[in-house]
Amino acid sequence: MPAPLIEFPADDHERARRFWRGVLGVDLAPRPAGAGSGWESDVDGLRLGVHERGPGPGDSASLPYFVVADLAAALERVVELGGSVIHPGERWAVCRDSEGNPFALAADP
Repeated sequence: MPAPLIEFPADDHERARRFWRGVLGVDLAPRPAGAGSGWESDVDGLRLGVHERGPGPGDSASLPYFVVADLAAALERVVELGGSVIHPGERWAVCRDSEGNPFALAADP
């Protein structure tokens, strides 16, 4: 399983990127076309992303993304185990665990 992606919303993406570069020594580069908007780094097992803050469910707090082999089956398990799917999708989905904590699942490409 690939390392989880931890995504942070930002009011000022340049300030956020400067912050993470200073704290962790990583540069966040623009995502490739088709990967969504924002900036991302994948260095030494650390996958970190920043995107502009918006009104969506993943836009108010940090959000870990976990890659799964079968997204549809994983979403079924989320619900069966007392969680909820708050933003479904075919490539990724934002969920809440049984305690209400937000996280995301992404289909393994």
